[in-house]
Amino acid sequence: MEVRVVGPDGADVLPGETGEIWARGYAIMKSYFNAPQATAEALTEDGWLRTGDVGVLDEAGNLKITDRIKDMFIVGGFNAYPAEIENVMSGHPEIAQVAVVGVPDARLGEVGYAFVIPRGGRQPGPAEIIAWCRGQMANFKVPRHVEIVTALPLSPSGKVLKFELRERAQGSRWLGRRAWRVRSAA
Repeated sequence: MEVRVVGPDGADVLPGETGEIWARGYAIMKSYFNAPQATAEALTEDGWLRTGDVGVLDEAGNLKITDRIKDMFIVGGFNAYPAEIENVMSGHPEIAQVAVVGVPDARLGEVGYAFVIPRGGRQPGPAEIIAWCRGQMANFKVPRHVEIVTALPLSPSGKVLKFELRERAQGSRWLGRRAWRVRSAA
């Protein structure tokens, strides 16, 4: 098996840089059944499978999978990866669980919208969470909207259903308003 991490142009990125994971070898499919268009989108002409996963290869060739390309959003020209933002936000002492999605923004193209389940005890407010994030990550990664929720939508296997969160966030009456005015879910 061969693995590489590539940029949007299909060229390998440097070790330590983020890109899409491509794989090639005997265990890779030849095609999707009766789906030539899907096959053409997934496989390169020389047999590389575009996995749709985002990852990083280190100097020793170790691969770390960090996110999914379809979950990535672009903030003012910068790629923002929800899993990276979620990992940082999970370090907040009063956050039990968090899921981040990208939502449209008139000025920046897209911005982060975080759904936060607080840890037992004191419940932090959206403005407090955003302020904490500003001290922990680059500004473009900081969610502009935070919604306090009691649960996240999950698949039967326990995976967060990001498409449902995107729909909910895009339908929010708070988009376009100051982030601290985000409502708490019932």
